[in-house]
Amino acid sequence: MINHRALAIAAASLLLGACTTTTVNTYGEETAASSVAPPDAPRAKNVILFVGDGMGISTITAARIYAGQKKGMSGEEYVLPFETFDNVALVKTYNTNAQVPDSAGTATAMHSGEKTRIGVLGIGADAVRGSCEDALANPLPLLGEEAKQRGLALGIVTTTRITHATPASVYARSADRDWEADSAIPEGERGKGCADIASQLVAADWDVALGGGIAAFFGSEMGGRRLDPAANLPGAWAARTGGTFVSNAAALEDAPLEKPVLGLFSPSHMTYMAERESGSQEPTLTDMTAQAIARLNRDPDGFYLLVEGGRIDHGHHAGQAGYALEEAVEFARAIEYAIANTDPEETLIMVTADHSHVFTIAGYPRRGNDILGLVVPPEGEMANADEPLAASDGKPYTTLGYANGPGAIAGERPRPDTGVSARQQATVPLGSETHAGEDVALYAQGPGADEVRGVIEQNVIYDLIRSAFGWN
Repeated sequence: MINHRALAIAAASLLLGACTTTTVNTYGEETAASSVAPPDAPRAKNVILFVGDGMGISTITAARIYAGQKKGMSGEEYVLPFETFDNVALVKTYNTNAQVPDSAGTATAMHSGEKTRIGVLGIGADAVRGSCEDALANPLPLLGEEAKQRGLALGIVTTTRITHATPASVYARSADRDWEADSAIPEGERGKGCADIASQLVAADWDVALGGGIAAFFGSEMGGRRLDPAANLPGAWAARTGGTFVSNAAALEDAPLEKPVLGLFSPSHMTYMAERESGSQEPTLTDMTAQAIARLNRDPDGFYLLVEGGRIDHGHHAGQAGYALEEAVEFARAIEYAIANTDPEETLIMVTADHSHVFTIAGYPRRGNDILGLVVPPEGEMANADEPLAASDGKPYTTLGYANGPGAIAGERPRPDTGVSARQQATVPLGSETHAGEDVALYAQGPGADEVRGVIEQNVIYDLIRSAFGWN
C-alpha cells in the first residue's frame, strides 16, 4: 500500500507537500474519511471529474432549458447528458474560513481530501494566505501526483488559464492562487522556496495539459509576464520531457499521440463560446476533451482526467447569464462526448461544480418562455396574455437575474435588455457578481458511482475517487 502522505511530502521538496485524508463533521471537527467501497466493489480503470465552475443548480436548470430551446423545444423537458446518471449527491462547498467559497479552496478539497482556506492551493488551513513560509510548512497531498506515482496517465483540460485555481489544484501548491507567474509573487515572498504555479506545471509529471494562459509561461520578449524577459517555460518543458507544445487546434490534432502534450491556446482565458468566431484557431472544450481521452486511453493502466468548464463562472461574474449558459451547453457537449467514448464498466464519470452563484430563475413565466427573455405570463391568463408582465414600476422584467453584481439598479430601473449578450439586472451593486454558498450537485456514473449519495462534504469527492480506483 502506498503511503500518500510520505509521497506528497517527498514531492514537496520540489514544490510544497502532503497529509492524511480527513473530512469535517457537523461541528467543524476533522475526522477520518468515511467513504470507502467494500473490497469486492467494482474498481475504476479511469476516472473523469467534470467541474462546471460556478455551475450551481439554478445554472443547471437554466442551461437545461436554454439547451432545449436551442433545439426547438420548449426547454423544460430537455435532459442534459449527465442528468441521466443514477447517482446524485449534494455537496457542501464552504471553505474553512469562508461561508461562501472560492475556487481555490473548493478545488483543493476535491484534489487533496481536505478543506482549506479561501484563496490557497494544495496547502492546509493553518497556512495564512500569502505566506510562503506557511505554505511550505502545511502541504497537502495532490491527487495528480498520486495518480502518476501509481502508474496512471494524467490529464488536465480547462477553458480558463491552465494556471487558474481549479486546474492548478491537480498539480500545484501555492500560498496564493494569484501566484500564477513569478512576477505575481510579492517581492517580500520571493526567494523563500515557493515556486509560481506555471513553474510547478512544467516541473510536474502529467500527460496532457490543455487550456489558456500563455502569458504566465513566457518573458516579455515573447509577450509574456515572467520576470526573465527571455523565459520560455514550454520550450524547457519540451526539452526535458520530449513532449510537444502547441498553441492552436490544428497543431493539437497533429501532435504525436504517444508523447505528452502541452496546449496553451490564448494569452489568458480562452474565448467565450458566445464570442467565438468562425475559423477560430482555439479548440473547443469538447475538442480538448476528445484529444485528452484519445491520448490518455493509450495507457493500459488507466487515467485520471480533470475537465473544467471554467468560463461558466466568468459569465456569471460579469452578470451575463447568456454567456454562462453558452459555456454550460458546451460543457454538457464535452460530457456527452466522454460518455459516448469511454466504457461505463471501467470509467467513473463525475460531474459537479466547485460552487454556485447568486443566480435566480423567477417571475412565473409561461412554459417555453425564452429563458433569456422577459417574463410573459402562462397561457390562459385573463389579460395581456402575450405581453410581458410589468413590475410595480410599470416596466417588464427578465426571468433570470442576480442578487448582486454589475447589473445592479441605481435610481430608476431601466427596461431590461434581453438576449445572449445582455447583462441581467441585479440588486446589490458590485463590480463583479459573487459566488453563492448553497450546496451544489454531484452526478456519477460508472464503477464507484453508487457511493455518490446523500449530503457530503466537498473533500469527500477525493475519497470517492481514491475508493473507485481501489486505493483506500
